[in-house]
Amino acid sequence: MSQQRGQSNKSSSSFHFIAGLGSGVFGAVLLQPFDLLKTRVQQQSGPHSIRSAIRDIARSPNAIAAFWRGTVPSALRTGMGSAIYFTTLNTIRQQASTLTTTAPSSSSSTSHDRHRPSSSALPKLSNTTNLLSGAFARAFAGFILMPLTVIKVRYESSMYSYRSVIGAARDIYRTDRVPGFFAGFGATAMRDAPYAGLYVVSYEQFKKRLGHLYGPDPSSASSHVSGASMTSSVSATINFSSGALAGATCSFISNPFDAVKTRIQLQPHVYRNMFHACQMMVTQEGIRSLYDGLALRMTRKAISSALAWMLYEELIRRAESTLRRDISGHV
Repeated sequence: MSQQRGQSNKSSSSFHFIAGLGSGVFGAVLLQPFDLLKTRVQQQSGPHSIRSAIRDIARSPNAIAAFWRGTVPSALRTGMGSAIYFTTLNTIRQQASTLTTTAPSSSSSTSHDRHRPSSSALPKLSNTTNLLSGAFARAFAGFILMPLTVIKVRYESSMYSYRSVIGAARDIYRTDRVPGFFAGFGATAMRDAPYAGLYVVSYEQFKKRLGHLYGPDPSSASSHVSGASMTSSVSATINFSSGALAGATCSFISNPFDAVKTRIQLQPHVYRNMFHACQMMVTQEGIRSLYDGLALRMTRKAISSALAWMLYEELIRRAESTLRRDISGHV
């Protein structure tokens, strides 16, 4: 029995890694034009707009390829980042869930919610636990993937004429050595950790609210017959909507850190650190510069988060359902 449990945990971690990798790569490739435009809009001071950035890219000899410039480093970074993030997040949340379930239930409302139909196969935790687990998992993944992030931003920018990802990496190492690959990590961590923590909290709350709109009350007779489960189409719709709402909300809150991070990564010799960059941007260009690329980032984050979490949750639901059947068949 203990051997089966260990195999289940190991398989579960593999499922989370593969599900995160697949959902991250899919979203990165599909939405790369939004990321490219955001980088172009944020890269310089002075008047700049989405429309002018689109015109500049469209004038390229191969316009379609130009809009997907930087797809390889973006897919690598987002795919591996999602895989590491979801695996780390799952490990933390599973441990927290184990500690929580050993404690006595504190309220009848918690038990009441636990029997409602659910769109998720993931553990249900408190807001504080979701906030901390999301923030730590994202900061950890961000640090590991930071070199790819810097290469991606440089490669997307019109300030550098890199012909390949390898060429970009060589130039960064030649000019800035190893620290160059971690330029802007402070701003990135300040953007990603609170974003991810708030995102997990918002995502779970939106799922809970939308889930309450679906299905019978757990005290009704029909709920006892059907159980606390939803059809795949309904759960996917709830997870997609929750991901989009949470992504748009948290993108607005964290956009200033994203704008500062982009400037540091593109011009590390001009913007020395996060506070210096923020001061220069606000002094020279006004507070509005901290919200450059907001519409693009909100749109991209809303869609990418919705796709990533919907695909991730559906893959996990199916994988764990298959795993449970296999284990029960061997008992």
